[in-house]
Amino acid sequence: MKIALGPLLYYWPRQSTLAFYADMADAPVDVVYLGETVCSRRHELRLPDWLEVAEILTAAGKEVVLSSQVLVESESDLKTLRRIVSNGNFRVEANDMGAVRLLSSGDAPARNWIAGPTLNIFNPTTLDLFADLGATRWVAPPEMSRAQIAALRDGLGHDMEVEIFAHGRLPLAYSARCFTARHYNLQKDTCEFRCLEFADGIPLKTREGAPFLTLNGIQTQSAQVHTLLGDLPAVCAEGVDLLRVSPQGAHTPEILQLFRQALDGLIPPADALHEALPLLPAEPCNGFWHGRPGVEQRVPS
Repeated sequence: MKIALGPLLYYWPRQSTLAFYADMADAPVDVVYLGETVCSRRHELRLPDWLEVAEILTAAGKEVVLSSQVLVESESDLKTLRRIVSNGNFRVEANDMGAVRLLSSGDAPARNWIAGPTLNIFNPTTLDLFADLGATRWVAPPEMSRAQIAALRDGLGHDMEVEIFAHGRLPLAYSARCFTARHYNLQKDTCEFRCLEFADGIPLKTREGAPFLTLNGIQTQSAQVHTLLGDLPAVCAEGVDLLRVSPQGAHTPEILQLFRQALDGLIPPADALHEALPLLPAEPCNGFWHGRPGVEQRVPS
């Protein structure tokens, strides 16, 4: 089973980002998704920079995928999207229908792109439609359970890779409003790039002080860290092709190593989860995989 590093969801300083991906060249990861998917105002790295990182990681033997933005809001966003789609060297993860249209139309439509987790694909008929348009890999929405993913895959009329969100704070929703800017009583267009101050987003608590959500610009995430390290036997039994690990502010290489060791049988999954707990920025959860509220931490069956 392959391990995929998902796109960076947070806004890190340029040098921190470049150093992180330099480390990924030697990390036990097979696929690396690159690009800005959350907010077009995040300009520490622009598309030429991502393409340069892509070349370095490709030379290190990684499969590189360029991820498109989830909410396209301006002509500038569209220009960037067109450049991503027409890059000519790397597969593309489509995260909105505009990207799907560009990938599947024109004189030379792409026939080898990835249907991202934000396309709202929840049944085999819909996924077959995307396969007809050229998608060869599907990243399941993180809220889908083991049973739902298995049922969808069993009903497919195409041969398609299946990737699931296996580790990281769950991306729950996107909005045109920037919640980080609002937190500081700033307008979105004059946000002062406050996201740079939070390597793992802004924790949000209830009035009683309980963890509730995480604010990440226009993206709302879970407070807890979703992880399927302890559930790997069940994940492998479902025939999933790729596990997506989302970058976190610290210890991502160690998390990737624990996944690789557990998948290779070098360490029991339960022990891998135990070793990962001190490395997480928050408490773990795995409820969605078990068909329960995502906030729950269920004992693997």
